Amino acid sequence: MSHLLRDRAPITEVGWDLLDSEARERLAPALAARKLVDFSGPRGWQHSATNLGRAERVADSPEGIDAARRRVLPLVEARAPFSVARSELADADRGAEDVDLGELDEAAHRLAVAENAAVFHGWEAAGVTGIAQASTNEPIALGSDCERYPRHVSKAVDALRGVGIEGPYGMALGPEAHTNVLETSQHGGYPLLEHLREILGGPLVWAPGVEGAVVLAVGGGHFLFECGEDLSIGYEDHDVDAVRLYLEESFSFRIATPEAAVALTP
Repeated sequence: MSHLLRDRAPITEVGWDLLDSEARERLAPALAARKLVDFSGPRGWQHSATNLGRAERVADSPEGIDAARRRVLPLVEARAPFSVARSELADADRGAEDVDLGELDEAAHRLAVAENAAVFHGWEAAGVTGIAQASTNEPIALGSDCERYPRHVSKAVDALRGVGIEGPYGMALGPEAHTNVLETSQHGGYPLLEHLREILGGPLVWAPGVEGAVVLAVGGGHFLFECGEDLSIGYEDHDVDAVRLYLEESFSFRIATPEAAVALTP
């Protein structure tokens, strides 16, 4: 039996297919970090730590023994609870196309925001250092004038090249900055979004949970996201009215090359 306990839920195969499909649909556009950093896994729920390839000497060892303790980075488990009305699940079994899965949508958004924020800004209590935190390059202020964004992004790309970091480069844009970019055309009507992509030579993604933006080298082993359990729906309990479920994942994140990113502050 899986730890997700899905077989104990009063949900039919049709219901589970609907829930899984809805979760994938809501998560795919919002998981910005996974589009820009190196992703490995999933390695399963029992995978508990990432090997750092380092060791630290054990000071108090038996006489005549030199001992060292391997260093690892524990995975963090993140869970977002939600519930679904049993009446809605029954309607799904009847073929309804407008099943109310609002709480699932909200849970998916919360989990995506938490993951993005951890990767780009850190999650100290969980032992995660973020890309913007760790960057050794001077941050660049975005400002409110969107027509200056190409200048800021070009400056960030030049800074990365200046420290020997090759492209392609990508960019995570926080919701406010992303909206500004989408709504802005430069002189002659050329979309600002396309201009920024040309400068970067790589992806530009909407990143809920990010403040401002981050320009970074894509690929190359600079930023490492290790997935234990990939995003999955599990069962908590139920009553006559509703089934209580959750979205869950486990992951670690580490930075191999702090100089491979530039933060663009809001």
